[in-house]
Amino acid sequence: MILLKDLIYKANLEEVVGDTNVAIEHVAFDSRAVTAFTAFVAVRGTASDGHGFIEMAVEKGATAVVCEELPKMLRDGVTYVRVVDSRLALAIMAGNFHGHPDRKLKLVGITGTNGKTSVATLLHRLHRTLGHKSGLLSTVEVRIGNSVVPATHTTPDPLSLHALLGEMVKAGVSHCFMEVSSHAVVQHRIAGLRFAGGVFTNITHDHLDYHGTFDAYIKAKKGFFDMLPSEAFAAVNADDPHSAVMVQNTKATKSSFAVRNLADHRARVIENQLTGLHLDIDGHEVYSRLVGEFNASNLLATYTASVLLGTPVMDVLTALSDLGPPRGRFQVLRGTGVVLGIVDYAHTPDALRNVLTTIADVCGDRERVITVVGCGGDRDRTKRPLMAAIATSMSRVTVLTSDNPRGEDPMAIIDEMRQGLLPSDLSRVFVNADRREAIRQAVGMASAGDVVLVAGKGHETYQEAHGQRTHFDDAEVLRETLELLKK
Repeated sequence: MILLKDLIYKANLEEVVGDTNVAIEHVAFDSRAVTAFTAFVAVRGTASDGHGFIEMAVEKGATAVVCEELPKMLRDGVTYVRVVDSRLALAIMAGNFHGHPDRKLKLVGITGTNGKTSVATLLHRLHRTLGHKSGLLSTVEVRIGNSVVPATHTTPDPLSLHALLGEMVKAGVSHCFMEVSSHAVVQHRIAGLRFAGGVFTNITHDHLDYHGTFDAYIKAKKGFFDMLPSEAFAAVNADDPHSAVMVQNTKATKSSFAVRNLADHRARVIENQLTGLHLDIDGHEVYSRLVGEFNASNLLATYTASVLLGTPVMDVLTALSDLGPPRGRFQVLRGTGVVLGIVDYAHTPDALRNVLTTIADVCGDRERVITVVGCGGDRDRTKRPLMAAIATSMSRVTVLTSDNPRGEDPMAIIDEMRQGLLPSDLSRVFVNADRREAIRQAVGMASAGDVVLVAGKGHETYQEAHGQRTHFDDAEVLRETLELLKK
């Protein structure tokens, strides 16, 4: 329980009508979650406007209403608070309501188009290896010490986020590593959080369906570093040309890492094989079970952030060598006979190119690669032809298929992907909208020594179409199909 005046502290107030000395037991931005003694925050969303549900919230027992525009009819016994921005107010209120758990642990945010999940997961695992109670907020899962909570968003809404951080503090967690999406920045989901550090992995073509332009997408990512305090660190990938822009206005201590360019922390790939990487990191040799130059960058980001958190260098290097890849990130299915299977979350053009480049590097020949790939529905349509073009240019055979079509027709998505193909590509491209059959088709075309890459869904264990989610796991289907091939 908290008094309303304490709940709305620093929430950019413009007008208050009513008593702020009332007790609040719950905060909600969904009218369906309102009960007695609730402060209802009317948030303007893309699909609906919370202001249209104020009366419903009051009928259900809301004691206070926080909004950008006061309703025409004000009810007796209800306090109305007008704010500049309801989304921003919700984030500030969430921190006040939960007692600012972010200030009671070391919170590190990881942002970028690709690598967020890998770096956040590697940091979480590394610090657990070093004996710290560690928390994780990622696309794949939420971890509170040894407990696992299913993830619903890359970055949760402010109320869920602060509640999870509060649970971590109760469990004795000392470090939390969280993915920070561009949506979370512009929607103020992370507003008011006190970060100990931020990591930038890279920025490439993605989410233009939401942000509109690439410049707006860059600005959203940059917004995370703009909010970091002076006592935090800002570690950026100097191999990305936009790294300097990310930190040009940050108050945090700047640091850089790179595999190909000069930086404060550097890694060099000595050897890259399917068994793993042999690296030189800041003059120290390190062996890792992860594969590919993009993972060299992920490992280096993990190393850099850990050192900036004050962990001894040799402790970090020793722990790095024990870490395996997160599920669905260049997940190699071994022991399946003469054909090798790889599952990867690559769902952007740059990520797909990175994975296919890695396969070519370790296998020595793109002519051995068969790629299964699709594009998600109700998402950035401009990347669809690019994904098909990259897959076909870097594979011997490509099978275009479904990848969470959501509300769209799978064949319409595939037709848009096909617009990126050259006439000379068509004889090497097959279409199968049934993802399970597409994987089986790809394996059926494989010969001894071939690699079948199934890209786009990675860790996901569902297929989403027409508002329904059904169980589907790329690794599970690929493993079963490869086992059948052995027989």
